[in-house]
Amino acid sequence: MGKVAVGAAVGCAVAVCAAAALVVHHRMKSSGKWAQAQSILKDFEEKCGTPISKLKQVADAMTVEMHAGLASEGGSKLKMIISYVDNLPTGDEKGLFYALDLGGTNFRVLRVHLGGKEHRVVKEEFEEVSIPPHLMTGSSDALFDYIAEALAKFVATESEGLHFSPDRQRELGFTFSFPVRQTSISSGTLIKWTKGFLIEDAVGQDVVGELTKAMERIGLDMRVTALVNDTIGTLAGGRYNNPDVVAAVILGTGTNAAYVERAHAIPKWHGLLPKSGDMVINMEWGNFRSSHLPISEYDQALDTESLNPGEQIFEKLISGMYLGEVVRRVLYKMADEAAFFGDTIPEKLKIPFILRTPHMSAMHQDTTPDLKIVATKLKDILEISNTSLKMRKVIVELCDIVATRGARLSAAGIAGILKKIGRDTLKDGEKQKSVVSLDGGLYEHYTKFRTCMENTLTELLGEEVSENIIIEHSNDGSGIGAALLAASHSQYIGIDES
Repeated sequence: MGKVAVGAAVGCAVAVCAAAALVVHHRMKSSGKWAQAQSILKDFEEKCGTPISKLKQVADAMTVEMHAGLASEGGSKLKMIISYVDNLPTGDEKGLFYALDLGGTNFRVLRVHLGGKEHRVVKEEFEEVSIPPHLMTGSSDALFDYIAEALAKFVATESEGLHFSPDRQRELGFTFSFPVRQTSISSGTLIKWTKGFLIEDAVGQDVVGELTKAMERIGLDMRVTALVNDTIGTLAGGRYNNPDVVAAVILGTGTNAAYVERAHAIPKWHGLLPKSGDMVINMEWGNFRSSHLPISEYDQALDTESLNPGEQIFEKLISGMYLGEVVRRVLYKMADEAAFFGDTIPEKLKIPFILRTPHMSAMHQDTTPDLKIVATKLKDILEISNTSLKMRKVIVELCDIVATRGARLSAAGIAGILKKIGRDTLKDGEKQKSVVSLDGGLYEHYTKFRTCMENTLTELLGEEVSENIIIEHSNDGSGIGAALLAASHSQYIGIDES
């Protein structure tokens, strides 16, 4: 063999060795990065831990805060708002009632014909109306005139034979899902606008008064007999269908709970005790906080950068608005510190709230063998392609950690309410059923979340007690619920309604 051949052979050998060393180095580097990503995930999982012992502490803290919020105004992070709803529907209600549901960029007007115990809801009609953007930041008169006009048009479509006698006013239940200081069953002053509304001259005004003046301006003779929020509407709708309903929880974009309290157990109530002996309390439970809540660095950063830092801490852990964003924040750290998606951080992953909870739920619930849905979502939303199955499995695991924590904390909240009203234990020989009405997109559409929440509640209460606790989906409680509350608080109760 000549010198040239030997030199070439040696050169080749060196090149092969170098290439092999590079591969080994790359593998070590990538396995190091992989270990780093796994470590970020494991740390997060530990921070999100919800063992039963911790959930019991959360449930107990919820009960303690409920007592404090009922004892005095400002006595707790839980507002425990007295709703003035002391008569929930029984099923005996008869007649034609209206509802207006205003809680976002659309509002709905509803008409419900009630036929008493035998016929229940004879007919239900509704219409959805979108609010032009300029009215969301205009004047109070302009917004309420627009709503009154839509109501008048809807009233004009009443079918023959349902017209009211001239001496009888139409009655309306008003679901108003903005912060209100309730002053009676049919009045409340607006504390502040949310959800993109900013109508300065309405703040501090009685929203029922504003709507009534607008109806009077166009000659619509209608009386608002109940002002409620969507959670109380859900409670009313649930109770109408099932007399064992004791509480309602909304798990959607936001979250809240309402329940039936004994009026004498409300120290801050200074009025006459209602005849029924009951009072519905709007908890505003999204604002609950406790040192027992499992909060990670990602939740703290999300809160600090939010529009309402330090507020709605419970909501930021359990509601649909935030679950997907927590997942995004963990993925961002994995991309940044462990090059999870390669050497550069995907641009789209830097955008807050780009990963919404419906996307997360689709990835979490992907049953395809190669996690095709996860791959599609990453590509469509974050413009990340070429992910390995191993990476996609990590993402599913991350979704599972966030959803499980939210679902288990929701169950602890419900257990806290049941404890407050004495429904968390079995009384001697008593088989009292307690039904909790649930509504909201998160509960309705995120199956793994729902199942985990229901299983956790059973785990918290024990098999025996759980047999008497029922979670029931109450669809569209907020709409029909307001009409039912208009009926149960009607000025004509006691007058023959035939």
